[in-house]
Amino acid sequence: MTQEKLGRILASVAKRMRADFEQSRNFHHNGEAGTSRELLIREFLSGYLPSHVEAIHNAEVIAATGDVSPQCDIVLIDRDTPPFTSLQGYRVIPNECVYGMVEVKTKLDGQQIVDACNKISRMRSLAKGSYRPIAGTLPRSTRAYGRKWDYFPTSGMIVAFDGLNLDTIAQHLMGWCRSRNPVEWPDSVWVAGRGHLQWGDPKTGALFRSPMAGASLYQVDCLPDQDILLTLALHLNIHFSDAWMNPLDLIPYSGATPLGNISNRWTI
Repeated sequence: MTQEKLGRILASVAKRMRADFEQSRNFHHNGEAGTSRELLIREFLSGYLPSHVEAIHNAEVIAATGDVSPQCDIVLIDRDTPPFTSLQGYRVIPNECVYGMVEVKTKLDGQQIVDACNKISRMRSLAKGSYRPIAGTLPRSTRAYGRKWDYFPTSGMIVAFDGLNLDTIAQHLMGWCRSRNPVEWPDSVWVAGRGHLQWGDPKTGALFRSPMAGASLYQVDCLPDQDILLTLALHLNIHFSDAWMNPLDLIPYSGATPLGNISNRWTI
């Protein structure tokens, strides 16, 4: 009964999101329409992400090395992230605080798949190392993309309101992934009203939270009266409920910037 009730609630949410999306088609400026659709997805994510994860729109991610991410539609960050810059809603985020990114597409086609995959690959390549260890605790780790990480690696998802058939999207995705390491692949692709693509075990069909070498790509069609939102809500819970980070160390971000001069000293 509880599952059926949640399904009905999310079905109504899906209808409202679809209505809002159709309304955004009336915007004459493409930038306004795109922003509106990103905000729709962010609003949904904010309602179903674990409480320690925040979804933000209009952000740029930087690493202590000086590398900068491409502009991201939605970034999923630790809620305790310090606001480096927050001007008119625009934020600069230290990469260590990033748990994931979501690329939002109005109509997903082959070119849009390549664009989203390139952004996810670029984001995941940014260095994460400016943490302070917590004395007296056992080091934590996360297994993803076929290896063990001493931090939570950045996940990457693609969400679209419309697009090509899922099997055609899958062919474009496989074409991009074949020549690249699994650590660059997106974790999943979601198309409203159709279903999603997710990696899994080629022998058992069990779905993985992240891709790895030898994984198969599975097409999961949504039920006609359910859309993708119930499955996406469950996926968000599984993927980010155990997201974690050690305390952020801001000193590497200061680089060679002088912090002051010692002008005097006293000794007891």
